[in-house]
Formats: sequence, structure tokens, C-alpha cells
Amino acid sequence: MKALHLILAPAFWAATLLPGWAEKIPLDQISGYLNSFTTAQAAFTQINADGSTSTGQLYIKRPGRVRFEYDAPDDSLVMAGGGQVAIFDAKSNQPPEQYPLKRTPLNLILESEVDLARAEMVVGHSSEGAATTVVAQDPEHPEYGTISLVFTGAPVQLRQWIITGEDGAQTTVVLGDMALGVDLSPRLFNIVLEVQARGLND
Repeated sequence: MKALHLILAPAFWAATLLPGWAEKIPLDQISGYLNSFTTAQAAFTQINADGSTSTGQLYIKRPGRVRFEYDAPDDSLVMAGGGQVAIFDAKSNQPPEQYPLKRTPLNLILESEVDLARAEMVVGHSSEGAATTVVAQDPEHPEYGTISLVFTGAPVQLRQWIITGEDGAQTTVVLGDMALGVDLSPRLFNIVLEVQARGLND
């Protein structure tokens, strides 16, 4: 399933970013931006390693909660809450596949306090045109993969990420304008309630 590589996970961002050149955004400024909001919502476009694409809505509630709702005809769902990631396949009536959120690179930006200055967390920090790219990994478990975060400045905004997972698969997620500080129901991130609502109990 294409959604499987969304959190586990070329570059599509060049055509989506603002034109012009800018200074590389400092890591402390990027950390401050990520820590400035608890909730966010945005439309997203996902580009998979095989070149296929899908779209949907993204919901973030830090710490540790995220929800990817895919548009039809996919209608799949990937969500994280309670320290777990659950992948719901719309074409299956089986319970979702689950694994620990800490095993995914996306966990790095879902922490309660993001600190990109942490030793050995950032393994790449570069700029090209209007974009600053930060490549981060879990310093205690680099084998979990990396997340490449792409930002623009003035003001700082997260535009996309590319996740490379344990298996080397890459998935790009391009974000629309993010609405910050939105009111999001805890129900959106409750895996148990989602399983019950879909009638997928064992």
C-alpha cells in the first residue's frame, strides 16, 4: 500500500517553492518555528518512490499525534497517537498495521520540544534558492532513517519533507499553506476509537 511509506520513508519541491534566493535559515530559528505551534492543518500531495501521487488532508497535534486522510479513490488513513502509528487500508477489513511512532523519522518534529541543535541529530543543513533543507535523524537510532525538512523564510514555513525509511524507500510530502493553532478534536488521533468506528476489532 502506498500509504505504508508515508511515515516510514525526487525532489518535487523545486516547482512549489517561492522564487528567488535567501540566506540559510539558522537551526535555532527553525526549532523555534516548530515549537511555536501545537496544532496545524494543511492539504498535502504525496509523491511515492514509484512516481505515483495522492492527495489528502494532514492534521498535526504535538506532541506525538498526526493524521493523514487520503482523498478518494484511495480513502486510506495513517494516524499516530498514544505512541503508535496505525495504517488503515481502505481496501481491507482487517485491523490496522501498527508500529511504534519512535521508529519513524517523523517523530523528530512531533516531539514536545524540538531541538535541532541536539548532538548528531542534524546530518545536513543547506540552502538552495528560497529553500533551506535540514536533514535529521534520531541520534540514538540512525538506522530508523532520516527526514529531510524543507523550509522557506520571511516568515519561516515548513513546505515539505522527504522521509527515507529503514528500507531505503523515499516518500515526499508537499504541503499547502499550513493553518496553525487550529482546534482539533482528540478523536482524530485515537486509534482505538477509529478501529471501533470502522468495525475492525479482532
